Amino acid sequence: MPKIYTKKGDDGTTGLLYGGRVAKDDLRTQVYGTLDETVSALGVARAGGLVSRVEEIVIRLQREMFVAGAELATSESNRAKLQPGVSKVDAAMTQRAEQDIDSLLEEHPLRPEFVLPGETLGAAGLDLARSTVRRAERQAVALEREGGVADPEVLRYLNRVSDLLFALARYEEAERGRSAPSSRQR
Repeated sequence: MPKIYTKKGDDGTTGLLYGGRVAKDDLRTQVYGTLDETVSALGVARAGGLVSRVEEIVIRLQREMFVAGAELATSESNRAKLQPGVSKVDAAMTQRAEQDIDSLLEEHPLRPEFVLPGETLGAAGLDLARSTVRRAERQAVALEREGGVADPEVLRYLNRVSDLLFALARYEEAERGRSAPSSRQR
């Protein structure tokens, strides 16, 4: 039976996709680790129950987080091995997120205010994923400043996904006849 531990990381390093090692607290590992957290938060949203349209998009987003993570977990010397849509974010992924946002908001327009997450378990999980992917985006921006992001499409994609997750959470609530309370006490 194969073991899940290799002991290679006992020295505080981790392997990159296609080879190479970096410290476990390297900014690169921070970003793709946060994307891993996003995948888990999306799993919590799914476990909380989602309407079928939202669940289909969430499953796609979970898979796409692995695509973004693969790109960010690849050293500069191995970037030529990345494949658009498989191990590298491409413009079509960003465009698909935009199309989803437009379609969802056409059905259930947003109120022009901040809301308190938690109206339904599924929507709360989506809001958790949204705030988690926002952290990944901030980390990716820092990585880009250090020259660690070759193609800024991954930054556009992460920005769009956080917007999509907000739209999905509000859509989920609306489809269940619920509405998150305003962040302002009235």
